[in-house]
Amino acid sequence: MVKMRTGIANLPLHYGNAPRWLFQRMERLSAEIATAIIFQFGPKTLLERLADPFWFQAFGCVLGFDWHSSGLTTTVCGALKSGLSNRQKSLNFYVCGGKGKTSRKTPQEIMNISECLGKNLDDLVYASKMSAKVDNSALQDGYQLYHHTFFFTLRQGSGQAGKWAVVQQGMRSDGWARRYHWLSDDNLNFVQDPHQGILGTRENKVLNLVAKSSLDNQNTIAFQAKERPEKTIKLIKKITTLNLPNREQILLSDISKKRLAKILLKTYEKNVKDFEEVLATPGVGPKTLRALSLIGELIYKKPAANFDPVTFSFAHGGKDGYPYPVERNTYDQSIHFMADAIKSAKLGRSEKLQAFQRLSLFPTQ
Repeated sequence: MVKMRTGIANLPLHYGNAPRWLFQRMERLSAEIATAIIFQFGPKTLLERLADPFWFQAFGCVLGFDWHSSGLTTTVCGALKSGLSNRQKSLNFYVCGGKGKTSRKTPQEIMNISECLGKNLDDLVYASKMSAKVDNSALQDGYQLYHHTFFFTLRQGSGQAGKWAVVQQGMRSDGWARRYHWLSDDNLNFVQDPHQGILGTRENKVLNLVAKSSLDNQNTIAFQAKERPEKTIKLIKKITTLNLPNREQILLSDISKKRLAKILLKTYEKNVKDFEEVLATPGVGPKTLRALSLIGELIYKKPAANFDPVTFSFAHGGKDGYPYPVERNTYDQSIHFMADAIKSAKLGRSEKLQAFQRLSLFPTQ
């Protein structure tokens, strides 16, 4: 199965956390909305909605969070993970990962579910790691990832993984955050234009190694990764005397040639076959890729792309009182409405769920 990224959203940093009384309601309402969508349309549809940055933003607003805050991402994902914790198996919808240290535990959480269910979920572990590596290393746009939530389903009647989606977020030094959305798909792959539609403010200094126009540069990186390390290190020393493009954010002076040689020895011994295998190699990060990309541009005349691929509604108010404070009674009524609608639908009376289809059918990009 090949994959795609569906969008990017840029958001300002807001300090402070959602108050406990609000987060508890977000847990309950997000779980009821997710359950309603799965009940009516199946878990695949919920993945598609979460992978749509427009719908995700509207979802956060419905839950009462600040419409333009970076905290919307982490809080909505956290509320949904907590709210669905006791329903994941029955709904065939699983949520792993989160913010900070929790994000780095995502592969282990997937493996824990794999062991519990007796299913092979290695493909999902790979997808989690690679989606993060692409946005942190292969697309160098100035945002450092600190949040990664992985949603997935299982194929019914088999031991194989099903569809998946990723919502992850990076932070820039000035406090702006950028959210990246991924969805498993049959048309694209990790290292060839993995996005379909992207939102946000364009950055001026970007190294975009996953653009189609970077294919030749990708090939030079894979070629170098299969060479003896000492040959590539000689090229690095050679180009330190050249005039480098001023758009590069990481200079050759920032790169440890000793560490680079160790990483290249690893790729050489592994005999990587293409750029994706290079990217998947442990230890290969932004500095390694930028160094090899520079060689591709300056020695082999194969430049990488340098363009940034970044191309609501209120139901219960907002945490910070905008456009108005969260009204708790209204929020509780919404939770009860959703829970009752799902219960009625299971008994064959689906009128309330049909009335709620406006959110489930929120238009995609």
